[in-house]
Amino acid sequence: IRRESTRQTKIVSDVLWASRLDAHKAVSRPQECDAAAIANEVAATAAQIAPESISLAVEAEGLPLLAADPEQLRLVLANRVDNAVKYSPGGGTVTVRVEPDGRLLRFAVSDEGLGIDAKDRERIFDKFTRLDPEMSRGIGGTGLGLYVCRALVERMGGTISVASAEGRGSIFAVELPLA
Repeated sequence: IRRESTRQTKIVSDVLWASRLDAHKAVSRPQECDAAAIANEVAATAAQIAPESISLAVEAEGLPLLAADPEQLRLVLANRVDNAVKYSPGGGTVTVRVEPDGRLLRFAVSDEGLGIDAKDRERIFDKFTRLDPEMSRGIGGTGLGLYVCRALVERMGGTISVASAEGRGSIFAVELPLA
């Protein structure tokens, strides 16, 4: 029940955020944030509903403050972690690594899951894009999560990218400016 409730809440949230973004009504309220605390909170929440075959790890200590909207950062990280869990049907470790990189803070969410074919890596950020639209792998979703993530990250002055090897997992990196 908890897993289904969380899934439905995420679908509604994705649709509402996409609507706000399209209507140019999504407001970003940047402030100084504790990135390690947000990363740990997101991972702890995901761990409560993740299958037993998935372990979650966070590597984020002694970090400088970040200039970001904490609600939107939480949403972006939760989407990345949820997708990492969802696209790791065989289990494995999902790791959230947060580290400074010059004047930026880099969030890298990695998994040992299905991976993404090179030809699909850019289009996954388009609205309603699903790599498995027939859900032949049993993985559901709206195709809005990455669209919303990219838009929110860009509104906070950052970038999002993906590195992946099909069948060996993915690493999604979000870079945001330090406070």
